[in-house]
Amino acid sequence: MTDQRAVRNVHMAASVLLGYPDERLVEALPVLSQTVAGLPSGGRLGEAAAHLAAFADHVAATPLPELTAHYVAVFDLKRRCCPYLTYYTYGDTRKRGMALLRFKHAYREAGFEVTDELPDHLAVVCELSGRGATEAAGRLLREHRAGVETLLHALRSEASPYAGVVAAVLATLPEPTARERAAALRLAAEGPPAEEVGLEPFSLDASLESAGMAPTRGGSR
Repeated sequence: MTDQRAVRNVHMAASVLLGYPDERLVEALPVLSQTVAGLPSGGRLGEAAAHLAAFADHVAATPLPELTAHYVAVFDLKRRCCPYLTYYTYGDTRKRGMALLRFKHAYREAGFEVTDELPDHLAVVCELSGRGATEAAGRLLREHRAGVETLLHALRSEASPYAGVVAAVLATLPEPTARERAAALRLAAEGPPAEEVGLEPFSLDASLESAGMAPTRGGSR
């Protein structure tokens, strides 16, 4: 298996595991586990495989109601565990609307249409890679690496098993530069930016509606 193919498989598995846990996840678990078992065992891809295998085992051993309750408690009710990547960089400011459009344009160029989720959801970006547009998805992940690192830190502080899935995604990226590490530390310490004083609050739903997008799963941040 080539490294690129392995990265695609890691991202597709992460996409499934980061989605809302329902019967479809339970049904997909055997194939998903088989895919993870076929990943390389060494290096950073081996690290990613170990994280995914551990989470798959957690899913198999946990009743579905507990999985859904934890998902809602972490991703829907805790702002600092937001799975929407542009939130970390832009908060609820006008700049976030433009960033979301960049995601949408990247998907269009790859022939990928997002219909039931915001385009910056980590699971959606991973799905883009898993469906073949690994280079485009990788660029988006690298551009928002500080947000992914911040999400990982937040999930670990909550002792959430989902931290392993996010760690698996990060393991597919190049080692962070000093600048990227500094950005992640700054974001973790300061949080997302707020709207500038004197401006009307940014309305994410209105911005998405004008761009032809509308969130339908799990709300928005």
